[in-house]
Amino acid sequence: MYRFLRRMRPVQKFLCVFLAVTASLVFLILHVWSPKFYSVVDIQNRGIPADLLDSSFLPSRKYPHLSFTLNDDVLKLLPKNSCRCGVESSLTLSLQKQVFGKPYTFQLSEAIPPSELSEYNHLREKEYQKQKLRTQSLADKLIIAPANFPLEYPVQGVEVQPLQTILVPGLRLEAVRQKLYRVTLSAMMGTFNVAALVEDVKVTGAAEMSLSLSSSHLDNLNQQLEFITYTNVIFHPNTIDIVQLKTDGHEASFTIKIRYTPNPKLYDPGSSKSDYNISALVTIVTKTFLRYDKLRVLIDSIRRFYPTVTIIIADDSKPTEKVEGPYIEQYFMPFGKGWFAGRNLAVSQVTTKYFLWVDDDFIFSPRTKVEKLVEVLEKTTLDLVGGSVREVTGFTTTFRQKINVQSGGREGDCLSTEPGFHHAIKGFPNCVVTDGVVNFFLARTSKVQQVGFDPRLRRVAHIEFFIDGLGILHVGSCDDVIVDHASKIKLSWMKNANEKEYEKFRYPNSSDHDGQARHRLFYFKNKFQCLRFG
Repeated sequence: MYRFLRRMRPVQKFLCVFLAVTASLVFLILHVWSPKFYSVVDIQNRGIPADLLDSSFLPSRKYPHLSFTLNDDVLKLLPKNSCRCGVESSLTLSLQKQVFGKPYTFQLSEAIPPSELSEYNHLREKEYQKQKLRTQSLADKLIIAPANFPLEYPVQGVEVQPLQTILVPGLRLEAVRQKLYRVTLSAMMGTFNVAALVEDVKVTGAAEMSLSLSSSHLDNLNQQLEFITYTNVIFHPNTIDIVQLKTDGHEASFTIKIRYTPNPKLYDPGSSKSDYNISALVTIVTKTFLRYDKLRVLIDSIRRFYPTVTIIIADDSKPTEKVEGPYIEQYFMPFGKGWFAGRNLAVSQVTTKYFLWVDDDFIFSPRTKVEKLVEVLEKTTLDLVGGSVREVTGFTTTFRQKINVQSGGREGDCLSTEPGFHHAIKGFPNCVVTDGVVNFFLARTSKVQQVGFDPRLRRVAHIEFFIDGLGILHVGSCDDVIVDHASKIKLSWMKNANEKEYEKFRYPNSSDHDGQARHRLFYFKNKFQCLRFG
């Protein structure tokens, strides 16, 4: 027995050593091949290196021996990162003056007392830089593909959910015969790995942010490239990673979009029939202030054509009156809370796919065909479509506005508006695409809620909503859907106390504090230096 135990000791030692080595190798393999998720990530607004976000592009001087002639007509169209809101004379402008009146400009810094201007500019620039750090990402980087004949890679369309893994499609090397073929991939927010190992291919850096492949056989290398995986390891709900792809003497970049797939936000249309169920699709929304007589006329006119459509009223009057009736929701606010605050409140209560904005002194008529506006939004990519408002004189207006913002550098940008539209809409002969419309429009509820209405604009505001929505809202206008406007003509001695109080709020004088506050808001919030209204 003793001799048997002595013979077993070398075997036990061997087994112990073997198990120790095996355990170490298993741990090493798991460590290398498993995705490394970061438990602590620095998401402070430190910004992204300037060279990564430098999107400027100028023609190179690689060919100094070649001459060229500048085309001034084209050069003046290019952005200059400087702007001004001065009015230039032209034949078109002269005609515009006759039709629409003289354009006017505001230098917004004049709304700031001179003693405060320096500190105000400092605060504005500080907040602007913080906002850039928060909102800019690698998605803003200009990427130019160099002459990369050997490399094949995805140009766009690669997407992964945060902290998930995908196969990277479209990777391939087409190279002339050589002894050894190499490809390297690197990223900043994810790691690379291989879903399978191909024979005669060396893989270095698995589960790291830089992965290298090499092989003496091109087909083997290309087969291995089809098994490349990318795993996002630094969490962000919506950003991109830039992948650098290199081979001998060649380099390329492509992006991988990292984001949660947005969840749909659907609204019940109320019917599967071809006809639109307006009561299920549309809520009519208005804001009232000291004009209950006109509000009741509006409601009566709506009920002639749409008896079951919900009407939402935001009301900051004092004293208040309860507006009775079916399918009416009235929400009271503090007295004089304001025009845009009321819009925010009313729109926040909409539960239908669309809402129709109307002023409280509008009157529906047989020409107020909401179905036409619904059809436009149902069949186009527009988010908002305006109609036309008819005055008692017979004059109608669509208030179609083109909005333009020119870069002005550190001093601020230049905002200009002018009447007009961009182009007509095929299939809808009375409709056009523009940037701003009149106070009678149908809009997608969820899209307008993304923009919102700035509650600091209390008494006079309209175009400001479309300025905030620039780049977010796709806006149209149709002049064949018309709502009437109640008469504003009334002799002063015939006006009651509510009407006189209303006019004090609705038509402030030029030195009114709200007008100055509006300009300060443009200057700071939107970083405009000047406004030009054409």
